[in-house]
Amino acid sequence: MAATTFDVLAEPRRRDILDLLRVRERSVGELVEGVSLSQPGVSKHLRVLREAGLVEVRIDAQRRWYRVRAEPLAEIDAWLAPYRRFWTERLDALERHLDDEPSTKTTSETEHDGTEKE
Repeated sequence: MAATTFDVLAEPRRRDILDLLRVRERSVGELVEGVSLSQPGVSKHLRVLREAGLVEVRIDAQRRWYRVRAEPLAEIDAWLAPYRRFWTERLDALERHLDDEPSTKTTSETEHDGTEKE
């Protein structure tokens, strides 16, 4: 059974690797330093990411350079879209509610004797 993008990204170290690759293309050695894992551990995660289509490799002499492939992340983006709308609507409603509330004065806006400053 093939792993879904969600399955692959459930592993925090793989997300860490993608975060590093989001910035720029990197060698395995740079990824080892960046995520504080052994080279075999990073290679294992890179293999899973590569098989899922989330990263691609470019071979340059003795080095392998990895970079993110953004297209598979569209599955996650599509899944998140209704949740973005959900929170946007709720936050907009909260903002309208707060705008409709009577203004409350803070201590710095009110004199200590209870009268408002001009």
